[in-house]
Amino acid sequence: MTEYLALGAVVIDRVVGDPRTSLHPVVMIGNFIAWLERWLLNANHSPVCKNLAGTVLVAVVISVVYAVAWLIMAALASIHPWAVYIGGAVLLSFAISPRSLAEAGREIAGYLDTGNMEQARYKVGWIVGRDTANLDTAEVTRATVETVAENIVDGIISPLFYGLIGGVPLACLYRAVNTMDSMVGYKNEKYRDFGMIAARVDDVFNYIPARITGILIIIAAALLRHDANGAWQAIKRDAAKHPSPNSGFAEAGVAGALGVRLGGLNYYGGVASLRAHMGEAKNELQPVHIEQTIQIMYLVTTLFIAGALSVKWVLLSSV
Repeated sequence: MTEYLALGAVVIDRVVGDPRTSLHPVVMIGNFIAWLERWLLNANHSPVCKNLAGTVLVAVVISVVYAVAWLIMAALASIHPWAVYIGGAVLLSFAISPRSLAEAGREIAGYLDTGNMEQARYKVGWIVGRDTANLDTAEVTRATVETVAENIVDGIISPLFYGLIGGVPLACLYRAVNTMDSMVGYKNEKYRDFGMIAARVDDVFNYIPARITGILIIIAAALLRHDANGAWQAIKRDAAKHPSPNSGFAEAGVAGALGVRLGGLNYYGGVASLRAHMGEAKNELQPVHIEQTIQIMYLVTTLFIAGALSVKWVLLSSV
């Protein structure tokens, strides 16, 4: 059943998209995390106490989110079997974001194509944490491609993967883990100790999906007539250079497939930060690479769902 829930979630996201409302489950999870943070994080506490408080945060959030999702699915099951399919697919669609990523990327590419750099820099600032005020066309493109590529893992494949193996409650639990990482998993003075457990748990959850994503990007590159071998070589050579143990698989794969170089010098609050390069600069970064990355993202999603359904059919036919 989970395979069809995943398929339904992807279709719902493609047709309807992600509603922008304060009642969105991910928004509510974020509000819950922020509320707990205010209670648990004390800047005057020792590193050990901050680490313990961060552990409590993770334990409470994942327990509450999983329990609420399980209760919702149980309530749906008591109504009608079709309520589980429809309601579960809707809930799972909230945990993925391919259409949102595509819309954001295409909006930025549109501004770049028309030469509206002010809006392009402003909009890319919505999806990246780096300083964007002085970025040129290539750097805005790089930031967008990196973000879309990275989010193939945590915005699509990971929640679908956990939805397949553990149903909607586990997918929601993953989304809570990833939201915590995006809110407190920073290596700055405020969150270094408090957010360490959240960041580590997110790394563990993304470990397998990231590597599945890398394989699917190579296949997608071949089907889209990009450089599949380049994707494979870039993953082998560059994925481990990424600060994240997982994000490099998608970023390096996309970079190799498109023959571009990602990574480089970023600024955060005016402070320079050098990110390891992913891929080789065979082609100059241009807005068209944003659309190509979006196409790879959608094909990877399709391949993942098709693979899940194929495994299901093989298992059923062997019974």
